[in-house]
Amino acid sequence: MSLSPAMAGSGPSSPARRLVSDGHLLETAENKGEGALVPLLARSGLAGTLVLGHAPRRRGPVSPGEARIASRAALAIENNAYQKELIASERLAALGTMAGMLAHDFRGPMTVIRGYAETLLAPGLPHDEVAARAGLIIDAVDRLERMTTETLDFTRGAERMVLRPVPVALLLLDLAAGIEEELPGLEVVQDVSLPRGLRMELDVDKLRRAISNVAANAADAMNGRGRMHLRARVEQQVGSDAPTDVLVLVFSDEGPGVLPEIRDRIFQPFVTGGKKRGTGLGLAVARRFVTDHGGSLELCEEDETPGGGACFRLVLPLHPVKAALGAR
Repeated sequence: MSLSPAMAGSGPSSPARRLVSDGHLLETAENKGEGALVPLLARSGLAGTLVLGHAPRRRGPVSPGEARIASRAALAIENNAYQKELIASERLAALGTMAGMLAHDFRGPMTVIRGYAETLLAPGLPHDEVAARAGLIIDAVDRLERMTTETLDFTRGAERMVLRPVPVALLLLDLAAGIEEELPGLEVVQDVSLPRGLRMELDVDKLRRAISNVAANAADAMNGRGRMHLRARVEQQVGSDAPTDVLVLVFSDEGPGVLPEIRDRIFQPFVTGGKKRGTGLGLAVARRFVTDHGGSLELCEEDETPGGGACFRLVLPLHPVKAALGAR
């Protein structure tokens, strides 16, 4: 017994003398070989052929046992083909996700690069001002390079972290200034009340991207102009283990809020809520990078946003979790 794939012009290695058709065994006088040729019919059509060995006394249809073998072989061939198609489609989907993430996250730094590059054309610009603006352009390009690497890590499922101790209050000031620079028209109103000298081990680039993506959503929701409120506190989180101290950042805007029909899906890739410029990847990436820190990013409950805008709650442990340290 041997199998042959269903291909144009292909068949068994030697001509079969008999052919099974609709359960009946037909003689093929033009062929002088031995055995019988059984078509393997799967759900999508002909999947291949099964050649039964020499059986000179066979005069009836294929036996039930042989029919089961033929049916299982057809399904096995078909499933193998489906698996190859699925792998190919998953690779294409991963490439599409990566391209969408890059297009989404590159928008902010590209705005900075273009803005400073245009100002360099102004006549009579002092040399020290040219040098300062060129330095800002270089910083933005370096950030694009880091973002490309992180996007590849995200697509491959990697969780590589580069943790370093940073003063949290100063970091938030820097992040707010960077957001206002990248998103002209968006004002960040800060309400920061943190213990003096608080430092945390963070992957600054990943956290910056997470917060920038939340801010970009806020800007899109308010048509590019409005205020985003940033509230920062240290709170005690009560869980199954002993209470732990966490950094809580709450971001709220003054836009129309999150549509009720997408509240449960807002962190899924490609859920945009009808925004003109959104790709639906910003919040998915933001949550991934916060999770890498051992934290969480959630949509606030509706009763926590009396103004009607969108509100997000970002929670980070004051001490990095073991998983994050291990990926360092």
